[in-house]
Amino acid sequence: MDDEDGYFGERVAATYDNPSAREFQPETLAPMAELLAGLAAGGRALELGVGTGRVALPLAERGVPVHGIDLSRAMVARMRDKPGGDAIGVTIGDFATTRVDGTFSVAYLVFNTIMNLTTQAAQVACFRNVADHLAPGGCFVIETMLPELRKLPAGQDVVPFHVSPTRWSFDVYDVATQEMSSNYVEVVDGRGDYWSVPFRYVWPAELDLMAQLAGMRLRERWAGWKGEPFTSESDRHVSVWEKPAH
Repeated sequence: MDDEDGYFGERVAATYDNPSAREFQPETLAPMAELLAGLAAGGRALELGVGTGRVALPLAERGVPVHGIDLSRAMVARMRDKPGGDAIGVTIGDFATTRVDGTFSVAYLVFNTIMNLTTQAAQVACFRNVADHLAPGGCFVIETMLPELRKLPAGQDVVPFHVSPTRWSFDVYDVATQEMSSNYVEVVDGRGDYWSVPFRYVWPAELDLMAQLAGMRLRERWAGWKGEPFTSESDRHVSVWEKPAH
């Protein structure tokens, strides 16, 4: 990947915001923003992977000062063009290691973005970086999917998630290394285009251990932003870890 914006350069930024997608619907964003605002409790919020401001902007509308970290200038430029986008402070860099000034009441990393860190070491570093930014009693929130390994029969490593006459999308898993990739094939005017993004999936218990290594402890885990119970049938989770107050 030669683009300085990583895998989320102008090509992705130009089409990332999709008002019809579930992630951009008010019924999705409102409970996210309400929960994060409650955890901020009048303090500041730090968004890792702030992107186009999908979550930061509605959170800021609730009176929470938000600062973001993101590697992609192209994504941040899209946020700047939106109402209120200029009020969100942004530091360009890798959110696993980039430091910003001050402390925060809540830090959050949503929509599977922890998996953009493609090594366990980088994910561990992210937790430590967040712990260093949190004030005592502050919280770190992650929303991420659970790997769909139950869809893999023996000998198969591919899980398709979109099929149409002009577009095919599928995930490829390596269960030995926890590496995976999301792959997209699209045909436009008879010409095929292929794009792939690498990830590293991570289990809830593994995340809990990363939090412990960073001096944090699990406070809550739900299946969604409305506090749905997390069970063995859940396909994602929202987890909250807390930095001890003393």
